[in-house]
Amino acid sequence: MQTEFAFFPGCVLTQAAKESMMALGAIAPRLGITLREIPGWSCCGASQSQDVDPLAAMVANARNLALADDMGLPVLTACSTCLLMLRRAKTEMDGGRKNHINTFLAEGNLNYKGSSEVTSLLWVLAQNADALKARVVKPLTGFKVAAFYGCHSLRPESALGFESSVNPASFETIVNALGAEIAPFAKRLDCCGFHAVYPAENSVMRMTSEIVNSAANGGARCIVTPCPLCQMQLDIYQDTAQELSGSQARVPVLHLSQLAGLALGIPAKDLGLEYNVIHAGGITDM
Repeated sequence: MQTEFAFFPGCVLTQAAKESMMALGAIAPRLGITLREIPGWSCCGASQSQDVDPLAAMVANARNLALADDMGLPVLTACSTCLLMLRRAKTEMDGGRKNHINTFLAEGNLNYKGSSEVTSLLWVLAQNADALKARVVKPLTGFKVAAFYGCHSLRPESALGFESSVNPASFETIVNALGAEIAPFAKRLDCCGFHAVYPAENSVMRMTSEIVNSAANGGARCIVTPCPLCQMQLDIYQDTAQELSGSQARVPVLHLSQLAGLALGIPAKDLGLEYNVIHAGGITDM
């Protein structure tokens, strides 16, 4: 098991989703993982910058990867959109664009070598499910979880490549390792709509409502996602979405690191559960 990573937090974990950062920082030592934040990292572009300036987006992410190269460590991120942007850049660089992009990086005395692989918290936990299970001190027995992957954990498969985008199993593997049960959840592979919430608010609110209702109908105590953007969409906008659709269902939405932390016996306050918008207090009374 890889135990040391060049950590790419991304903008969201350092700002709007600080509870995700808190939870990740709490679980890493329990799992024997050391996270060394990449010095001078910059925004990945959040899956939209390439539509405005593809070259700038490529150079920005190549720069982050070059910084990780200098650390001699694989990159780990807990944001699915950061994962996609970094892996997409690495795929293109390794596929023939390295020399061209390095001409831009040279202006900052950097050079992309391609030695650092890019992974995510979801993938690392799934690959080490037995080790994770061995560290569980408070099994989530009888606790039904709606595991919501989100787009950028799976799609496009050509850039991510960890597992099937239509029949994934990593998240379920982790939930089982934590002792919890998988709730029937038809919307597990749907898009949360985060990146379209401003131009298509009504459509996205309908999507959010359908996801929450699907989890509620499956008897889930909570929705859990590896993506902080999905968590924000389903948590922050849940009341608005449900009021617009006339649904009474409310389901707490947790980050993957928060769920893992509960099973590892970490107190709720250290996992940032108080910052979740849809009240998650009852989850700790298991």
